[in-house]
Amino acid sequence: MREVAQRVFAKEFEDSNLSYKKGDEKYSPNYVLTPTGAECNRLFIVGTLTEKEDIGVEVEYWRGRIVDPTGVFQIYAGQYQPDAMRSLTEIEPPTFVAVAGKVSVFTLEEGDVRTSIRPEFVVEVEEDVRDRWVLETANITLERLRALNEKSTESAKMALEHYDTDVVYYAKIVRDALLTLRHEKREITKESKEVIEEWWDEEDIEELEIEEKEEPEGKKGKRDKGEEETGLDLWEDFTEDYFDV
Repeated sequence: MREVAQRVFAKEFEDSNLSYKKGDEKYSPNYVLTPTGAECNRLFIVGTLTEKEDIGVEVEYWRGRIVDPTGVFQIYAGQYQPDAMRSLTEIEPPTFVAVAGKVSVFTLEEGDVRTSIRPEFVVEVEEDVRDRWVLETANITLERLRALNEKSTESAKMALEHYDTDVVYYAKIVRDALLTLRHEKREITKESKEVIEEWWDEEDIEELEIEEKEEPEGKKGKRDKGEEETGLDLWEDFTEDYFDV
């Protein structure tokens, strides 16, 4: 069974340097713990492919640079990621892309840590999909920040112990990411609004023009025929029906 693909912003992933294995078996999964407490074996990201390069010597080995509102993800695809490598050869930057893949952490000789993704797929998407990813990732990050503040999960406790995470710093990263969206797209959940009220200035909250949105009870059912699709509906269809992430 595949691990769930987590959502984190590029800056947080770049700041991550704690990796570990769960289990003693040969094929036990490896994880990267991020500063806000996301346990990542796989990531799902959406951003702009700004650069690509074949850095292989004897065989093709492609590197891609994918930018989100907070920073840069590095992806690497070779002969063991044939679908992703084929996509990288065909897609021309700059293009919005969606990527899912395994996370990787590499420590350089001087001690610096580099994070990257080994993609399972790279597909071209529309701007609306990128915007929905930014919004969803913002909400999920704020939920993790709440857990850090309350020390309510084991991963939150681990992150605090290892990183001594500055929750205000990452809350500001979320704010800056939301500010890149058009005002009508800056809807966050009521729970997320309660979180940001602890760390953001009132002027920042007003600038975002956030609309409170109650979480639906239970799992959302299929839409009735003729019912208008919202941006969130399209996002859920996109990720569930096509990517299984």
